[in-house]
Amino acid sequence: MRFVDEAEIEVLAGGGGNGAVSFRREKYIPQGGPDGGNGGDGGNVYVIADANLNTLVDFRHQRKFAAQRGENGMGRQMTGSNGVHAEIRVPVGTVVINVPTDEIIGDLITHGDRLLVAKGGHGGAGNVNFKTSTNRAPTKAVPGTAGEEREIRFELKLLADVGLLGFPNAGKSTFIRAVSAATPKVADYPFTTLYPNLGVVSVGREKSFVIADIPGVIEGAAEGAGLGIQFLKHVSRTSLLLHMVDIAPLDDTDPVAQIKIIERELKKFDADLAKRPRWLVMNKIDMLPEDECERRVQDIVKRLRWGRKPWFAVSAHSGVGTEQVCRKAMAFIDAERRDAAEQAEAEA
Repeated sequence: MRFVDEAEIEVLAGGGGNGAVSFRREKYIPQGGPDGGNGGDGGNVYVIADANLNTLVDFRHQRKFAAQRGENGMGRQMTGSNGVHAEIRVPVGTVVINVPTDEIIGDLITHGDRLLVAKGGHGGAGNVNFKTSTNRAPTKAVPGTAGEEREIRFELKLLADVGLLGFPNAGKSTFIRAVSAATPKVADYPFTTLYPNLGVVSVGREKSFVIADIPGVIEGAAEGAGLGIQFLKHVSRTSLLLHMVDIAPLDDTDPVAQIKIIERELKKFDADLAKRPRWLVMNKIDMLPEDECERRVQDIVKRLRWGRKPWFAVSAHSGVGTEQVCRKAMAFIDAERRDAAEQAEAEA
């Protein structure tokens, strides 16, 4: 199924039912008086996170969602039924944005999260509410109010622990295939990955993390160049970034220059994201003789002044070095999870 990570829809909550004008007329009760009931409230529109979904593709076919209108009031002081709510299910990790203001309405990050995006109108009052000592036969009733109408945008951000960054053809898809059961397309031309892939990496017994293969980022991505900002945003939820670079590019491109370009794009997109833990993974060491490979690795580390930060030299194709990366990443994520649990317990 094609990955679709953004969609715009219109939502309309149900209007409230009108209040009724009615008078009680029964045999032997000559002065029955008003008995018009209230209208029912209109249905709300909710967006609900569903872990069984992984794409927004369905919203290409249906773009308008409406809740049911409240029922009108009736005689005998009968209140109309409330309108049925509309429930829109989206993948976990969906951000809901108000299109006209570009304001974030909510962020659905847990299965079952429920967000009110449009409130139904209130039911109108029936004439029974307007009876007074001086007005025993009111003919006044109030119509229901309209439901809220909104244009909203869904943006799906992948919920991954580790995000793979790098230029097109850096070997990210090969790496994720090597360490997980994911099977992204792999080829020797740029932009092989046209949408993010998720893989689950198992490290030891009952230990695993989710890794996201983010499509290749190029210079100008933060402004929409190449595959653009639509994919850069997917790394925003990850705890750890693996910055992958080809140390043996066929076109003699400088790996250090590529790394610095990605760093600039991260800073342009989100300054906080640029400060996220990021490890260097130098790929394709199998393409060079051992001595040449060692020389290039040390040159890249030195020029980037990366010595104190984690770095790895791997071959995603043969699997050399990939296990070490995964074990180190698992240890990092375990520590992050423990810290988060302790913080949540302290705040409780």
